[in-house]
Amino acid sequence: MAPISLSRDGFEEIPTIVGIFSAFGLVFTVSLFAWICCQRKSSKSNKTPPYKFVHVLKGVDIYPENLSNKKKFGADEKTELTSSVLSKSSLHLDLEKRDLNGNIPKIGTKVRSSPDLEDFSQKTFSENEKGSISPESLKSTTSLSSVEKENSLGTLFFSLEYNFEKKAFVVNIKEARGLPAMDEQSMTSDPYIKLTILPEKKHKVKTRVLRKTLDPAFDETFTFYGIPYTQVQDLVLHFMILSFDRFSRDDVIGEVHIPLSGVELSDGRVLMNREINKRNVRKSSGRGELLISLCYQSTTNTLTVVVLKARHLPKTDISGLSDPYVKVNLYYAKKRISKKKTHVKKCTPNAVFNELFVFDIPCEGLEDISVEFLVLDSERGSRNETVGRLVLGATAEGTSGEHWKEICEHPRRQIAKWHMLCDG
Repeated sequence: MAPISLSRDGFEEIPTIVGIFSAFGLVFTVSLFAWICCQRKSSKSNKTPPYKFVHVLKGVDIYPENLSNKKKFGADEKTELTSSVLSKSSLHLDLEKRDLNGNIPKIGTKVRSSPDLEDFSQKTFSENEKGSISPESLKSTTSLSSVEKENSLGTLFFSLEYNFEKKAFVVNIKEARGLPAMDEQSMTSDPYIKLTILPEKKHKVKTRVLRKTLDPAFDETFTFYGIPYTQVQDLVLHFMILSFDRFSRDDVIGEVHIPLSGVELSDGRVLMNREINKRNVRKSSGRGELLISLCYQSTTNTLTVVVLKARHLPKTDISGLSDPYVKVNLYYAKKRISKKKTHVKKCTPNAVFNELFVFDIPCEGLEDISVEFLVLDSERGSRNETVGRLVLGATAEGTSGEHWKEICEHPRRQIAKWHMLCDG
């Protein structure tokens, strides 16, 4: 049998071939890695930035334009122009025009001032809009007396516009100035604004809360679709200015009512400002009545509250009936220190509770004490709706004030009275 012999030259060629393939593989791997890194870098630079605070609430699209609470309208135009040009090509959201914050307005837009535009300072707008404000209106900001400043609740600045292409009504809440301090310790407030379109109250929106400021710059735009231009004249805007309270009910600073019957929006955006008025608590017979019995024990320094009955409560359900219960809050110097609630009474507009609550008073006397009664409708799976509200205290008016005065003058005597519920 012949021996098998292998050629030495064939074995010498194998390492050379392996080296050549290894070199080609290494070059290909490095090139592929470099190409992937370049693609990732370019895609990251061209990626559309996320836009925060875009909401859809009850068919209302809300597009707030600026999330910085420190930004004022008199910002540097150069920095804002460069940032707006860079983001204009990549930001594809349907945002509204931003000509009041230093950004580039769209060509062809008209901005005009309302006859009610007063008390605007030069720092409010950019240099392009200073010409629309007269010197007399600028001087009026410094002409307020000290008494008027103490009684003033501040000024609200906003703008109105109608988008005929989208058939949408646009409200931009710009800022509020000179708000009173609702927190006595820090001497500041945490303001936010609720906006409701009357009379139907279908559109209800609110701004974000700005912490520890008396001059909040909201700069948030709310776009309401489905409102024909012919119906705008029949609407009324209701602004409610509140201060957020983490531990109790939010404090109401004031309100502003804007009838749109005399406002012309066909020529473009209208800039307006209004003084904030004290909230007008309107009593309504449609809210129902509540029978309350109170007794102050001066020896033990306790207050006994008996929730007896409720009658003529409004319809809050499709069936025409409600499931009411009463929430009782005890306040000391505008801070809630105790809370109680009754049981829920099913399917009745005339509820009988007969539930007694005893509160310990942290001081001698009832000068700084007030009791709040909230009648609510119990709803499963959703937030309970407030049916009516009643406040008894030293500063209360009408039958509420008379009832409180009687229990202060006649301690250890149980005194019961019917009270009309107000809008919550």
